[in-house]
Amino acid sequence: MSATSSAPLALTIGEPAGIGPDIALLAWLRRETAALPPFFLLADPAFMAARARRLGLDVPMAVVTPGETRQAFARALPIVDLGRVVTAEPAAPNASSAPAAIAAIDCAVAAVVTGEAAAVVTNPIAKHVLYAAGFRQPGHTEYLAELAGRFFGAAPRPVMMLWSRELAVVPVTIHVPLSTVPGLLTRDLVIDTARIVARDLAERFGLAQPRLAIAGLNPHAGEGGALGREDQDVIAPAVAALVADGIAARGPLPADTLFHEAARKTYDAALCMYHDQALIPIKTLAFHDAVNVTLGLPFVRTSPDHGTAFDIAGTGRADPSSLMAALGLAARLVARAPAAPAA
Repeated sequence: MSATSSAPLALTIGEPAGIGPDIALLAWLRRETAALPPFFLLADPAFMAARARRLGLDVPMAVVTPGETRQAFARALPIVDLGRVVTAEPAAPNASSAPAAIAAIDCAVAAVVTGEAAAVVTNPIAKHVLYAAGFRQPGHTEYLAELAGRFFGAAPRPVMMLWSRELAVVPVTIHVPLSTVPGLLTRDLVIDTARIVARDLAERFGLAQPRLAIAGLNPHAGEGGALGREDQDVIAPAVAALVADGIAARGPLPADTLFHEAARKTYDAALCMYHDQALIPIKTLAFHDAVNVTLGLPFVRTSPDHGTAFDIAGTGRADPSSLMAALGLAARLVARAPAAPAA
């Protein structure tokens, strides 16, 4: 059974010692003014009640099944009990943190597969906490691809896009040392990434002919080879192949002139060659409301574009804007998304 847009969204607790629980509570409190879609939180109900008391928030909670979410959402925060006791204090992950974070992701994807949830929205995890518990994937995105492979067959190739109303960016290489980027960039990597972006922008975002701007790797896109050969030898041939496929792609373009207001009007997404080339501009323009969207999956997944923020967890200073944007975008994408393949 595949998810439908009438089902609620599945929201994971993320790292319990971080701000995920805080912003989940705050998002529910702002559900009406922000017109948020119904969602259920995968968590330990007693832990969430304790966090609400610590924050001084009056948040009624209802332990529900996913199917009871819509009925409960107007009056209480719907919580689907993970069946795992969480004891972590703010900024102090403990042995209960990783099992809860992983179980929440597992249950969210399973709920989408059964049609009990329309999409997966994930709160931030702490990778070092998961690694210490034996987690073998580099991060959220790769683990979601692994789960998709379990449920739908071959694991898909996920692509991370950071989206906001001002700008959408895709890092072609992600969490790798900068020194390794030139060796990792290949013509096929750029082509495969761009094809996934173009397809999902069309199918999920409703853009008839997505326009892709492909950034160069080197200053001034290599300055004709004087500042590096990767732009001419790798990126330019990839762009030519994309254009031959009928994709509206341009590049390689100098990254230093790619993100000002006039330039942003000429494309729908910018493909960047490394992590900071993509994330610095979007976090400058939309720090509080950018959304992490995983393209290439057989289901919709969004996430806030920030980390666990241990330094402010449990203090009441967390801003739920990015989570609220992630919930809203997930609902929008589900309304347009093609049906997931049967599991």
